[in-house]
Amino acid sequence: MRQKLLSEGAKELSYEIREIVKKAEQLKKLGLEISWENIGDPIQKHHKLPDWIKNIIADLVQQDDVYSYCPSKGMLETREFLARQTNAMGGAQITPDDICFFNGLGDAIGKVYQYITDTSRVIGPSPAYSTHSSAEAAHANHEPLTYKLDPDNKWYPDLDDLYNKVKYNPNVVGILIINPDNPTGMVYPLETLKRIVEIAKEFKLFLVADEIYLNITYNGARAYSLAEIIEDVPGISMKGISKELPWPGSRCGWMEYYNRDKDEDFNRFCQALDNAKMIEVCSTKLPQIAIPKIFGDPRFRKYREQTNQNIGRRSKIIADILHTVPALTFNETFGAFYNTIIFRKGTLKPHQKINIGNAQIRSLVESWVAQPIPLDKRFVYYLLGAKGVCVVPISSFCSELEGFRVTLLEEDEKILVRTFTAIRDGIVEYLAS
Repeated sequence: MRQKLLSEGAKELSYEIREIVKKAEQLKKLGLEISWENIGDPIQKHHKLPDWIKNIIADLVQQDDVYSYCPSKGMLETREFLARQTNAMGGAQITPDDICFFNGLGDAIGKVYQYITDTSRVIGPSPAYSTHSSAEAAHANHEPLTYKLDPDNKWYPDLDDLYNKVKYNPNVVGILIINPDNPTGMVYPLETLKRIVEIAKEFKLFLVADEIYLNITYNGARAYSLAEIIEDVPGISMKGISKELPWPGSRCGWMEYYNRDKDEDFNRFCQALDNAKMIEVCSTKLPQIAIPKIFGDPRFRKYREQTNQNIGRRSKIIADILHTVPALTFNETFGAFYNTIIFRKGTLKPHQKINIGNAQIRSLVESWVAQPIPLDKRFVYYLLGAKGVCVVPISSFCSELEGFRVTLLEEDEKILVRTFTAIRDGIVEYLAS
């Protein structure tokens, strides 16, 4: 090319949650049956939407208006509905103009990091969710900047680590919170959130909260929203319907802007995000129209509560199977529908393997591990080839820890038990080799 085509930040774009699928598909072609534990799609894990929700959507599909453009910021009636819900929490107060719709949170996340100045950084948790960490690193042309979540303390944030990294990195302009957290399933305690607000206030930062799992908590936990605790600090909450409804294929998410009037630079930033969506014309209309009709239906709360209880029960089943393995650091989960399991330091070795009976599959897996790769990825490849279980290595979540992430989504409990028993047996065999 006449000039260098690819930016330096492009090498930071990775998404192991999907990348591992390429490996699994190769094995599937060789006849291996795969248990997909890599991605958080409830529908693929046998979740069935209630008929009353499907009927609402079916009725909307019959209306001619749903096929037209909508306002760039999103449907006014829906934004009014969402603003009322946020304002009822009694914290930050917003208007419909403080809400903007995007084609899923992936779209929203990309926009946020795209329009921050190149030299500015947003610090996020580690293990990190790949969409955030990749987008932030790509915009900065540098590896992601993260604060530690501590597996030895229920995956709670290391607040001293966060404070020091903010204090000694003057380019940090924002702090990312993912609450409940993906990939760990941790729910931020209220005191922790208040401390993060204090740090943001001290260093004049804004806050970003990915709250896609905000209403998915169980086992007695409650997730506090950014609106409830933000005080007068500028901030953005990212929400959507892909996990809570769940309707992941709708690609429907939105951002709520808090305290725009407290900082003019932040207000201009929010306006730029709105303008970016206006250039694209608008986001998908049908799911926006469905939101107040579904979320506003009295049946939805009961449905969500029962679904959360089911996730909580599955978390206990997984805990019963895996927490007895001495080589693992295992934390029970309280939100979202993931668990991150860590191998204790020094447990994984470069010679370990699981027996694979199929010669073709064994040869393929051995070719993958013949090149230098993190030790947890090596384990993941052997688990995939030997047991047919597709999980994601934690080294791919911007973490120095060694482990893997699973989902809590399989609704057929016989399959759930079989899958996690296979994971446990695979671990035991791998470590004994």
